[in-house]
Amino acid sequence: MPMKSLSTFACLALPLLIAAPAAAQKKLDYNQDVRPILSENCFYCHGPDSAHRQADLRLDEEASAKEYALIPGDLDGSDFYQRIISDDADLQMPPHESGKKLKPAEVALLKRWIEEGAEYAPYWAYVTPQPHAAPTVDNDAWSQTEIDRFLLDKMKSVDLSPAAAADKVTLLRRVTFDLTGLPPTPQDVDAFLADDSPDAFEKVVDRLLASQHYGERMAAYWLDLVRYADTVGYHGDQDHNISPYRDYVLDALNDNLPFDQFTREQLAGDLLPGSTIDQKIATGYNRLLQTTHEGGLQQKEYLAIYAADRVRNVSLVWMGATVGCAQCHDHKYDPYSIKDFYALGAFFADVDEARHFTQGTNALPTKRPPEIKVNTRRERAELARLEAELSELRRKRDNETTTEVAVKSDEKKEQEAAKKPPMSPAEKKLVDAIKRLNDAARLTMVTESIAPREMRVLPRGNWLDDSGEIVTPAIPEFLGEVSASGDRATRLDLANWLVDVENGAGGLTARVMVNRLWYLFYGVGLSKSLDDFGGQGEPPVHPELLDNLAIDFATDWDVKRIVKRMVMTAAYQQSSQTTAEVRRADPYNRYYSHQSRHRLPAEMVRDNILAVSELLNLEYGGPSVKPYQPAGYYRHLNFPKRKYGADANDQQWRRGVYVHWQRQFLHPMLKAFDAPSREECTAQRPRSNTPLAALVLLNDPTFVEAARAFATRILTEGPNEDAQRINFAFRLALSRDAQPLEQEVLTKVLADNRNIYQADPKAAAELLNVGLQPTDKQADAAELAAWTQVARVILNLDETLTRN
Repeated sequence: MPMKSLSTFACLALPLLIAAPAAAQKKLDYNQDVRPILSENCFYCHGPDSAHRQADLRLDEEASAKEYALIPGDLDGSDFYQRIISDDADLQMPPHESGKKLKPAEVALLKRWIEEGAEYAPYWAYVTPQPHAAPTVDNDAWSQTEIDRFLLDKMKSVDLSPAAAADKVTLLRRVTFDLTGLPPTPQDVDAFLADDSPDAFEKVVDRLLASQHYGERMAAYWLDLVRYADTVGYHGDQDHNISPYRDYVLDALNDNLPFDQFTREQLAGDLLPGSTIDQKIATGYNRLLQTTHEGGLQQKEYLAIYAADRVRNVSLVWMGATVGCAQCHDHKYDPYSIKDFYALGAFFADVDEARHFTQGTNALPTKRPPEIKVNTRRERAELARLEAELSELRRKRDNETTTEVAVKSDEKKEQEAAKKPPMSPAEKKLVDAIKRLNDAARLTMVTESIAPREMRVLPRGNWLDDSGEIVTPAIPEFLGEVSASGDRATRLDLANWLVDVENGAGGLTARVMVNRLWYLFYGVGLSKSLDDFGGQGEPPVHPELLDNLAIDFATDWDVKRIVKRMVMTAAYQQSSQTTAEVRRADPYNRYYSHQSRHRLPAEMVRDNILAVSELLNLEYGGPSVKPYQPAGYYRHLNFPKRKYGADANDQQWRRGVYVHWQRQFLHPMLKAFDAPSREECTAQRPRSNTPLAALVLLNDPTFVEAARAFATRILTEGPNEDAQRINFAFRLALSRDAQPLEQEVLTKVLADNRNIYQADPKAAAELLNVGLQPTDKQADAAELAAWTQVARVILNLDETLTRN
């Protein structure tokens, strides 16, 4: 049988250290053990892409594979296996020129799979989640929840045991960072240490989930997914009006808006009956993509670019699917066709882009109609309260005036009625407050539906080629059909399908989202592929647990409830300390036998340092803010040319989630700590460790100023003796006392810097002059400068920047 090539498939196979123990105990699992190997090495030429398929063989489909290449139980008769083990370079698969070579362990697994019957199974991500009973584990005094029993059972199967419980201070710091993005205060630590009740930790979790800072922390992750930014991205990268959408996300998360409704409002809030202001703001999601405002642009070209961007994002965010790979041809690894790609894009063919093309400008901010002017939800509530109070004042005044006029002569009554009563001081105060709130309203881009544009399949993604068939809105064909509310399916129909557990993709959406939440609280997802639940991704190490969590989440789409369930486990509360032996056996902690330890995300690094220094401005919502930034950083930005203007007031110290996000020139501090440009969906940020990050921590004016403010706290709030002051600083920054070696080192740092600044008052003045925060004129400059350097050391400690 002619088989010209079995070639490459760019996906990560499940690590053999995970597959091997399972394989030794039970029959191989196709999705866990076999499919990743086939995907990595075979599906590129023998998979879903009909245009590039070789020898009419599909190894991703059981019928085709067994018709041409596989005979269950028969190694000699299976050409698939014989080509793999062949020494003939012309016959061997994968071919040498593919750059792929099967490892001996992988060949052994494929051999065993054929011997066991070469059984296929439906792809795990597209099978409806099924409930699974939690395993019973012998001598289990560790588990606190069903989640723990699943994890412990898997640990024991590979001879691992749980780590010890984290100490209370570490646990409090961990959960406070995880749920609010901020450090605990010394008062929080003292209260938790003093609480010996069985529900002490649960009380902490409930308090944190109820905090407005929860929404700010969780929003930062969602904004990565939906590629939120304050600028257009292309060409001149001008500012655009969208910050109210960010505030909508914060409010929705803090209000615990069910995730299914959160989905509907963003994709199709304008199509909901009686659409509210918040639901209209939510539709800014559809406008978050990169746009161009270049003169002479080809509208047809950018309509194709915008449609492709939306398909990539909606499929990645809600489905964990790389449908974007089918823009030019059928997907190489997953059953998404090029027609599926354009049919999915057709859902967004009614989004009004015409005004953006005809009215867009290079001004700052650029015009991107349709836009509406809105206040924040809190401002609207305050406006309603003030207007009601003003109305009541005026009613009382009018009643008093009417009573006074009634006792006067007819002539006097006419004169009095003609007069406009003067405004009282109380009324004037209310009117001024209302005006200030109205002036605070911001423009924000929204979605307005127009007659849908014609959508065609673009052969090879070529926007100039109109030969492709016309398509109407539809979900990927292999997933069934969407229920249309009218003659043509709408964005609202798509949103409903994405969260429909019975007849839609709700099970897939739930799996994708709980896997990402798990990653946030355990450091690695149950499937480490947070943005690809297709063939290029990794099957879940704990598929039964992932199913159960997905089913639970989809019962009510309650995000806070599922978050609480994840952190109220013995597994979450483990220490991150482990042994060299465990690290060798499970280097990526896929069995969760200990907690993860990692550097805080960029925004949390900044928030943490500002919080410790007591500079952090905890104002909620509002326009994006601009921290200090190196001069000339925007020098290459044109159309128009511009200079960066840092905020010159307390907006300077707002939380990182509010920082202006410039796609082409992301703030250097955020960039140094691996924040994304948000040109595309980012489900998992990289974590690098570079000298540049250390230099930012030492020299960014924000952190130098924070160190000075921290030093001021130490000197004004702390004890008088140096060693006690160092302990005081450690308790503020790290929730513990300094160890003897730390005391020794910092005492020397303090003494050296006292000598330096006492001898050089000018150097002290220069250091203390960094930033907007005024320096206490009564303070001893040399002493404050010396303690500022001690504070810089503490704020730069790895422990300060680490979620442990």
